[in-house]
Amino acid sequence: MVLDNFYWGASTSAFQVEGGYGQGGKGIATTDIRKVPEGVADSKIASDQYHHMIEDVDLMAELGINLYRFSFNWTRVMGNGYQPNSEGIEFYNKLIDRCLEKGIKPFPTLYHFEMPQAFVDDFGGWNSRECIDQYVKYAEVCFRNFGDRVKIWGTINEQLIVTAASDLNGNHESDPNKRMKQMYQMSYNMSLAEKMAIHSFREIVKDGKIGPVCSMQVVYPESPAPEDVLASKNATDFLQNCFLDMSVIGEYPQSYCNYLNKKGWYPETEAEDKEILVANKPDLIGINYYASTCIRALKDGEDNSKLPPFYQNELFTLGTNNYLTKTKWMEFGVDPDGLYIGMRDVYERYKLPMIVTENGLAASDILDDGAIHDDYRIDYLDKHIKQCERFVSEGYPLLGYCPWSLVDVVSSHQGFKKRYGLIYVDRTDEDLKQCKRIPKDSFYWYQEKIKSNK
Repeated sequence: MVLDNFYWGASTSAFQVEGGYGQGGKGIATTDIRKVPEGVADSKIASDQYHHMIEDVDLMAELGINLYRFSFNWTRVMGNGYQPNSEGIEFYNKLIDRCLEKGIKPFPTLYHFEMPQAFVDDFGGWNSRECIDQYVKYAEVCFRNFGDRVKIWGTINEQLIVTAASDLNGNHESDPNKRMKQMYQMSYNMSLAEKMAIHSFREIVKDGKIGPVCSMQVVYPESPAPEDVLASKNATDFLQNCFLDMSVIGEYPQSYCNYLNKKGWYPETEAEDKEILVANKPDLIGINYYASTCIRALKDGEDNSKLPPFYQNELFTLGTNNYLTKTKWMEFGVDPDGLYIGMRDVYERYKLPMIVTENGLAASDILDDGAIHDDYRIDYLDKHIKQCERFVSEGYPLLGYCPWSLVDVVSSHQGFKKRYGLIYVDRTDEDLKQCKRIPKDSFYWYQEKIKSNK
């Protein structure tokens, strides 16, 4: 089917694609000093878009997309975090203007995992309300410098992930109980910062749209046993609804509050927060989706301490879904139907338009005589786009679709062994080469898909 007035885009994030470490006044970010396994590329050069920006935008134009979803690097815009960096602002002005010249709408996210390391060192990062003020200050710098041309914005990318990842947020508390309390405090402070930024956005970019970008959780119970069904509902509240409820409604799910109060982990708040949280609502929701999740009840005495922090409770744990096909990098399995199921649930709960901001297949692509034949990625994208078409055909408001990722980007802990891009970046973890751009078969497939919708 043809999707009218639809954004066909592609996505990246600053720390995974830009590089340019220490150049153009860029300050030190948490992602610059995070530990990666030996022999795995870090983000200091990444895909070197800092030096390939014009080429990358020209490739976007060749691809035919009309939306580029990217992120501002907080420490490129704000240097060490405290003062605007004119060179960084100019870099993004050039990127934005080049996109607009090519008929591509820029769609930046303010906060995509990286933040100034100075904030962690100076006051504990997101554990302090000082970080709220600094985020709002940074957001206002972006709104004032780019808001005359940029009309669609993301606030925070995947709050679930950034709240739990200590190398991204600086939560290095050694006491397990204090670490968990700090994690939930950081999440609350991020939510309050997002709301205050939306308030500023309404004053500065009066004709713009803004909203959160969530890691959408499509949660299936491992079995129809009541305890597994309840576990799946608890997981949905803890892995998704607590963030989106706060973004849209301004309060947490009751089950979430009950558990945090019981554990002594409920965040510290101030009386005036409530009005800010309730009054400032987003215009849209960005949807990041790769695969669904299977959940079951925790067994008596079972150790879940090796799972990510947001699974470390007594309410649920990871189960196994034997109905999905798994791959090396897609260990939860490939589930196109989950995209439709999840978006339907999100819309029915929040009644806001959505845009798919990330959706893609990871693989260890091999360059074969100057080409990359990634039929597996084409199959994945095709099946997920069909679910978007199904969603729209049923009358749900979907603004657009952005595969992850435009070019191969550095993955957090797998470097360039794990690739998602429509465009191959010719480098390895240890050999930078020239970072040459080589469109994959999926690039040309997506190009034709876009053409067929015009």
